[in-house]
Amino acid sequence: MKKNYLMLSAGIIILVILAFNGVIFYKKYVNEASLCSPGNISGNANIGGNFNLVDENEQLVSNTDVIDEPVLVYFGYTFCPDICPIDVMRNAEATELLFAKGIRIKPIFITIDPERDTPKVLKEFTDLMHPEMLGLTGSLKQIKAASIAYRTYYKKQVSEDEYYLVDHSTFTYFLTPQKGFVDFFRREDSPEKIAETISCHLKKT
Repeated sequence: MKKNYLMLSAGIIILVILAFNGVIFYKKYVNEASLCSPGNISGNANIGGNFNLVDENEQLVSNTDVIDEPVLVYFGYTFCPDICPIDVMRNAEATELLFAKGIRIKPIFITIDPERDTPKVLKEFTDLMHPEMLGLTGSLKQIKAASIAYRTYYKKQVSEDEYYLVDHSTFTYFLTPQKGFVDFFRREDSPEKIAETISCHLKKT
């Protein structure tokens, strides 16, 4: 009886220690994440995953092919009249700010309008925005799979001609090859904030 009691007591103590260590780890993780990105979800969220797309040079690529260094990923389309150009230019400016600090990052633009955004169209668009920006397209099925992996939203508006618009979400995602998804940015986030946040994250790795 005494032996069973001692074994039970030891088991309870071990569980308490494990729970305590888990709380400490969680608090440390959350505190470190909030230092870089207060108010944003940071860390191993269920965002990102495998995809197979076609790059602006007409090469079939996977997520591991293009996420071979820290990247900024944005889903949009080249015919977008206002939101996409502003967001993508903001990401390009953040990239330049990081370059000035000696931090290399690759901006990636994934189209949600593959019917119009051919590799050639994408290349013209990305070259205009930033020389290091990579454009990705693919079949309707491939684009949908990538969008689902990143939890983005888009919907083609009904139109009687080719000048249709596409409703879509506007988050920019920061990923690294080692961690996958790390953080995201909203439309109102400035290039300076993006550069500062990414710099902070990379210093922790």
